[in-house]
Amino acid sequence: MKALIGLLTLAGLCFAQNVTVIQNGIIHTVTKGTFAGSIVIRDGKIAEVGEKVMTPAGAKIVDATGKHVMPGIIDAHTHIALDSINEGSISVSSMVDIGQMLNPESKSIYQALAGGVTTANTMHGSANSIGGQNVVFKMRWGNPADGLVFKEAKPSLKMALGENVKRSGNPQGGGFQPQGTQNLRYPGTRMGVEDVIRDAYTRAREYQREIKEYEAKKAKGEVALPPKRDLQLEPLVEVLEGKRLVHAHCYRSDEILMLLRVFDDFGIKGVIFQHVLEGYKVAKEIAAGGHSASTFSDWWNYKIEAADAIPYNAAIMQKKGVLVSLNSDDAGGAELGRRLNTEAAKVMKYGGLTEDEAIAMITINPAKQMQIDKWVGSIETGKDADIVIYDKNPLSMYSKVEKVFIEGKQYFDRDSDVTARPKTEAQKNGLIQKEKESEKRNMPQTRRPS
Repeated sequence: MKALIGLLTLAGLCFAQNVTVIQNGIIHTVTKGTFAGSIVIRDGKIAEVGEKVMTPAGAKIVDATGKHVMPGIIDAHTHIALDSINEGSISVSSMVDIGQMLNPESKSIYQALAGGVTTANTMHGSANSIGGQNVVFKMRWGNPADGLVFKEAKPSLKMALGENVKRSGNPQGGGFQPQGTQNLRYPGTRMGVEDVIRDAYTRAREYQREIKEYEAKKAKGEVALPPKRDLQLEPLVEVLEGKRLVHAHCYRSDEILMLLRVFDDFGIKGVIFQHVLEGYKVAKEIAAGGHSASTFSDWWNYKIEAADAIPYNAAIMQKKGVLVSLNSDDAGGAELGRRLNTEAAKVMKYGGLTEDEAIAMITINPAKQMQIDKWVGSIETGKDADIVIYDKNPLSMYSKVEKVFIEGKQYFDRDSDVTARPKTEAQKNGLIQKEKESEKRNMPQTRRPS
């Protein structure tokens, strides 16, 4: 009997080794209200959350008394952890894949993590009418590239409208350029951008028909040759079949309406319009098409296309029925991404949204847009334990991230980070000094002329 009790006790302790309890924090669940309570994390998942929870014996305790706890931030549009983002030599570059060049050593990942970001959608740039394939990843700092990728996330494709796309097709300055002095790329106008998009999806639809005809003949046992594989059109077929999402870079309302008509013609649903700074003008049309918007909080007038942008854009679109998120569009470091919590706070000032609605724009809303809300975006039982602990209300400009958990594992701790900085700096300086000494030893010896 004693042996049985001992085995059960040992089993209980082993079981508790994978359990963490965040106790007595102010829990911002986003979807289930805000309250003082605790979270039980087991095997990387949220096992229980509430005002009162049972703490398993032997569980690791994280004291969050007086602190604020919220879901990990999700950045729906960034370009961090990449070395290059545009294959701008052609107008349709859907065959290239950003996921193949994800850089796990990029310090921007750690910077974003330190700002409470746990998931990001890093994308191809906006130089093409139809760009490359994107990748959703988690900030699992220290893992190889494959260990960062959010495997459950639906694949997606970048598209773009406006200045960025058409400027490669215009002579510099927009005026006449003598023939042969510049290699221009079609399109050079906004109407040309629409033509490129329609042509690409028309070819994709024909390619889709050929594939279906081949599969039908094969199913009947008939001899059939498969269509020639087209890596450019394969991702577009996936878009037509609802297997791949679209993120569409846009600014002006007239172009947004144009792209809505194109999507209607090809039956493309669930598009995330990116930037969409004039979305407030056509919010009803975006909502009616079943699409969503990911925008900035208060950016405007940084280029001609952004001249009509207003800081009320996000709130107006949401009130008109559009699912809205806020993003960073970071390129080098995670400069804005690490401050998305205070970007979200601005929609309370510009539009009168509530705290929950503001936090939702950087958590559950982008999760829904990217169709990963089954796993992330809110603090709910069964979801991944992607959790951030702040010392103050996360919407306060004075708040700081103290700890970040991804799937229950702690990837960032402010105290540990600060403590380690002198040692890290000393190691860095030591390596720099060694490099200088090595260069000095290897310098070619020069003799004076005799």
